[in-house]
Amino acid sequence: MGGFRPVPDVLAHLSGSWRVRRSVRDLASGAEGQFAGTTVFSPLDDGGLLYREVGTFTWQGVPRPAERTLRFLPGPTPGTADVRFADGRPFHDLDLTTGHWRTDHPCVADLYRGEFEVYDEDRWRTTWRVGGPAKDQLLVTDYTRERTR
Repeated sequence: MGGFRPVPDVLAHLSGSWRVRRSVRDLASGAEGQFAGTTVFSPLDDGGLLYREVGTFTWQGVPRPAERTLRFLPGPTPGTADVRFADGRPFHDLDLTTGHWRTDHPCVADLYRGEFEVYDEDRWRTTWRVGGPAKDQLLVTDYTRERTR
């Protein structure tokens, strides 16, 4: 894909509904899976957004329902976000003012290295490389905005 699109206000940009497609690869075993579904970013009372992802995760040919909830809160500087798990634990920071962001999330013995790329107002991607004693994975998620007509 080409260059990145700067996003002056990440919460305003993400608000709404997105189609989601994620590929998951276990780099050690070669096993693969995919997720297909929808993510809705809806307003929270504190000015942040509730991220609610719902869909089907298929791992090695076996489909299962899957969902995830995160909280995208206003970050320390205008236009940024503080991303947290549903229970309030910190996940990562997010600053898309250049259209591109890298961040890390230590999780017990594993390290999640994230990269965020905004291509235009309707398309963005996250890539998470997970490494540790029990994990060696690559997760690539493409988001496409759902437009209401």
